[in-house]
Amino acid sequence: MIKRNGQVVPFDNSKISVAITKAFLAVEGGTAAASSRIHETVAKLTTQVMGTFERRMPSGGTIHIEDIQDQVELALMRAGEHKIARDYVIYREEQARKRAQKRALSAEAERAAGAISVLQPDGSRAPLDIERLQTVVSEACADLADVSASKILEEALRNLYDGVTLDEVTTSLVITARTLIEQEPNYTYAAARLLCDDLRSEALEFLGVTQRATQQEMALYYPQALQAYIAKGIQLELLSPELADFDIARLGAAIQPERDLQFTYLGLQTLYDRYFIHSNETRFELPQVFFMRIAMGLAVREDDKNARAIEFYQLLSSFDYMSSTPTLFNAGTLRPQLSSCYLTTVPDDLSGIYGAIRDNALLSKWAGGLGNDWTPVRALGSYIKGTNGKSQGVVPFLKVVNDTAVAVNQGGKRKGAVCAYLETWHLDIEEFLELRKNTGDDRRRTHDMNSANWIPDLFMKRVFEGGEWTLFSPNDTPDLHDSYGADFEAKYEAYEAQTRSGELKLFKRVKAENLWRKMLGMLFETGHPWITFKDPCNLRSPQSHVGVVHSSNLCTEITLNTSDEEIAVCNLGSVNLPQHIDENGLNLEKLQKTVTTAVRMLDNVIDINYYSVPQAERSNFRHRPVGLGLMGFQDALYKQHIAYSSPEAVEFADRSMEAISYYAIQASSALAEERGTYSSFEGSLWSQGILPIDSLERLAESRGDQYLQIDRTQTLDWDTLRERVRAKGMRNSNVMAIAPTATIANITGVSQSIEPTYQNLYVKSNLSGEFTVVNPYLVNDLKARNLWDKVMVNDLKYYDGSAQAIDRIPADLKAIYSTAFEVEPRWIVEAASRRQKWIDQAQSLNLYINNASGKKLDVTYRMAWLSGLKTTYYLRSLAATGTEKSTVDKGTLNAVAAAAAPQPAPVPKACSLDDPDCEACQ
Repeated sequence: MIKRNGQVVPFDNSKISVAITKAFLAVEGGTAAASSRIHETVAKLTTQVMGTFERRMPSGGTIHIEDIQDQVELALMRAGEHKIARDYVIYREEQARKRAQKRALSAEAERAAGAISVLQPDGSRAPLDIERLQTVVSEACADLADVSASKILEEALRNLYDGVTLDEVTTSLVITARTLIEQEPNYTYAAARLLCDDLRSEALEFLGVTQRATQQEMALYYPQALQAYIAKGIQLELLSPELADFDIARLGAAIQPERDLQFTYLGLQTLYDRYFIHSNETRFELPQVFFMRIAMGLAVREDDKNARAIEFYQLLSSFDYMSSTPTLFNAGTLRPQLSSCYLTTVPDDLSGIYGAIRDNALLSKWAGGLGNDWTPVRALGSYIKGTNGKSQGVVPFLKVVNDTAVAVNQGGKRKGAVCAYLETWHLDIEEFLELRKNTGDDRRRTHDMNSANWIPDLFMKRVFEGGEWTLFSPNDTPDLHDSYGADFEAKYEAYEAQTRSGELKLFKRVKAENLWRKMLGMLFETGHPWITFKDPCNLRSPQSHVGVVHSSNLCTEITLNTSDEEIAVCNLGSVNLPQHIDENGLNLEKLQKTVTTAVRMLDNVIDINYYSVPQAERSNFRHRPVGLGLMGFQDALYKQHIAYSSPEAVEFADRSMEAISYYAIQASSALAEERGTYSSFEGSLWSQGILPIDSLERLAESRGDQYLQIDRTQTLDWDTLRERVRAKGMRNSNVMAIAPTATIANITGVSQSIEPTYQNLYVKSNLSGEFTVVNPYLVNDLKARNLWDKVMVNDLKYYDGSAQAIDRIPADLKAIYSTAFEVEPRWIVEAASRRQKWIDQAQSLNLYINNASGKKLDVTYRMAWLSGLKTTYYLRSLAATGTEKSTVDKGTLNAVAAAAAPQPAPVPKACSLDDPDCEACQ
C-alpha cells in the first residue's frame, strides 16, 4: 500500500475493517443492540473490498490508500448503507481539510478569534490575544507525541463568545484538552500545562510579580515568586516565620520550572484543589514553590538547612519520592502536623474512654488518621463494681467515636477517619462484626468508621483444626490483651479451663469455623471488619522488649506498640518505584540515593512535628518510628513488560522490597551514627542483630512450619549490614511500611501503592471532579502494533476497561494488561508475602476477588495467614452487574462500580480519592 506521503508499507486488511467500523460507530453508535449488526456487516463488506483487489491483482501488487478508500465507499453504496457512505465521504473530506491546515488555524477560526473581545477584571474589554493563546497551547503540546496544538485551539475557540472572561478562555482550553484524553493519553499533560497557565496567572498576580507569564518565562519569575510567596505567607500567618531565615535567593535559583511539565491533569488539579496554600480561595502557591515550601519545612532543623532544602526539593519535585499528605499539607506552616497516623489503646474506665475520644478529635483536627484498640473495654453484660450494674459493652462507645470522626474533620480538608480494632476472643466480637450492617438497631451501628479484627494465631489454628473457640470479657481475662505467641496460648487455655470448672462465669463457646465464616460473611457483605493478625505483628516487632502491638492503624500498614501512656505515631512517605526502573531493570544506585534522603526527611518529621496530645509526643521521641513505603508497583511491572499474574512479578516484588529494606535500614543506621540511636534501642531486635528477614524465625518457631509458607531467599550482603546495625545502632525503631498512597500516587501520576491496575480505561470521580483515566502503557504498546484507534477506545469502553475480550489485542498484551479483578488473588498474596519478609511493619493490601464466594474468601484469607502476612486491607469484589453499554459511543464513560455483592450497601472503596476516608495515611 502506498501512503499519502509516498511511503510503501505492507497491506493490512484489518485496517479496512477498522475504517468501516469507525464509519458505523459515527452514525449508529456503539450500543449493545447495534454491536452485533455492525460486526456482521463490517466482516461482509471487508470481504467484498478484499475480493475486488484480489480479482484485479491475483498475484499481488501495490494499491494507493485513496484507491482503498474509494472501494470502501463503493462497497457501502452497493450494500445499501447510504447514510454510512455519506458520512464516510464527509469524514474523508474533513480529514483532508485537517491535513491541509494542520500547522495553522483555519481562516474560519482566525475570523472567529478576531470577533471576540475579552472582559477584563476592571470591566473594560480587550481583543482576544490569539498570539498568546497560540504560544501557551504550543508550549502545552511541546514534545508530546500525537498531540495537536491546532486541534485544541480551534475546538476551544468554538466555545468562546464575545465578552468572555479570561478565566473562561483558560477553562475552554483545559476542557478541550481533557476531552481528548481517552483518545490520546498524552493530552493529560497538555491539559495539566494549560491548567498551570491559569495557576500562574492567579498566583503571580496575587504575589505582585506579574499578571501573566508563559512556561518559558518562569525561569525568570519563579525565583521572584518564591521570595514574594514566603513574605506574603508569613504576613498572612499561613507560613512559619522560620522560613524567612533561609537563603531565599539560593533556593529560588535551584527551582527547576521545567518540572511543571511532568504533571498529569489529575495530579495538578488535585494539588490545586486541596494542597496549595490559599488566601480567601486565591491559590498563591505554584507547583515548584509548593515543593520548595515542603523541603524548607523539613530542613528547618538541619545544620546546613539551605543545602538540605535543595536536596529535599530535588527529590520531591522529581517525583522520585513523595511525602505523605499531612506533610504536604502542613510542612512549613505555623502548625506543622506532619505525621500520618496515630494508634491508641482505650482503657477500661469511663474517664479513659472519653479521654481517648477527645484525643481522637484533637488528632483528627490536624489531619491524622486514627487506629483505636478497643479490646480492653469490658463486654456487654459484664459487672461494673462502681454502680453494681452491668456494662453495655464496647459498641455504644463506638457509635460516639463514629460521630466524632464525622464532626471533627481533618483540618477542614478531608473527612475524619478512624478504625476500631477488637481481638477475636472479646465477648462483643459477634456484635462488633455487624457494625456496618444497614439493618438492625441504628444506635448500635457505625456507618462512617472502619473496623478490623485483631486475630491471634491460636484462633486460626482452631479454624484449621475444626476446634472450639471461647469468648471472654477482658475485665475477667486482662492479661490476654498483652500476650501473644506461646504465652497467649497458655493463658488462653488456662482461662478456658476456668470456664469448665465454673470459676469463670461470663463466657461463650462457639465453633471457631463458624465465627470465621461470620467474619468473612460480614467482610463480604459490608466490607468490614478487615482481617489482621496479632501474632506476626508482635513476634516480628523490633520493639517487643518495651511493649505490645495492640492494633494497626487506619490503613493496616502500621504495627507499633500502644498503651495508656503512649499513642503510637508514624511518619510516612513513598518511593516512586517506576522512577527507578531503566533499561536494565531496577536501578539500585539511584534507589539507594533516593532511600537515603527519604529516610532523613522522615526522621526530621519527628523533631519538627506539631503534637496535639502529649502521649503522642512522648512515644514519637522515645521510639522515632518511620514508615518508608513504595508506590507505582504496577507501573514498574509495565515498564519491564511483566504481567502481575506471573512468577516474574512475584520475584520483582521480592527483589525490589529487599533493596528498599536494605537501603532504609542502612540509612537509619547511618543517621544513628550521625545523630544518635533512638532511646529505646537497647534490648530491641535491632540491638541483637535481628533484622526483619531474621525475625521470620521467631514466627516459624511460634507457629510451627506447617502453618508458615514463605520464601526466605535473599540476595544482598545482609551479614555486613547486620553487624553494622548491632555496632552503630538505629535512629528509628521502625523504618518501613507500605501505605495506600491514594492521593500522592495521583499527584505523581502512577498507580497507587502495590495495587494492580483497576481498569485500563475508566472515569474517576473525586472531590475535584471527573477524570478520564487511560492506561498509557497499554496505549503505547497498542500504538507500536498499529492497533490504537477509535474502535479500540470504543471496545475498551464496551468491555469495562478490560483487554481480555478484544480479539485484536495479542495474547502477550492481554496477560500484561490484566486488570485487578482478572488477577488471581494468589498472585497478590504471594507478592505481598515476598515483601512482608523484608518489612518491619506491614502493608496496606487490598484483595480483589472476581465472582467472590465463601469458598474463595476462605481460601484467600487462610492463604494470607499461612503466607506470613501481618494484615490485609479492603476486600474488593466485582459487582454482579456490569456497566451499562448504551453510552459507549459517547465522549463520556461510565464508572464501573466495585461493590461487595450481592447486597444493597456498596462496599467501601479501596483507599482512593473516591473515598476520602481512606486518604488519612497518604
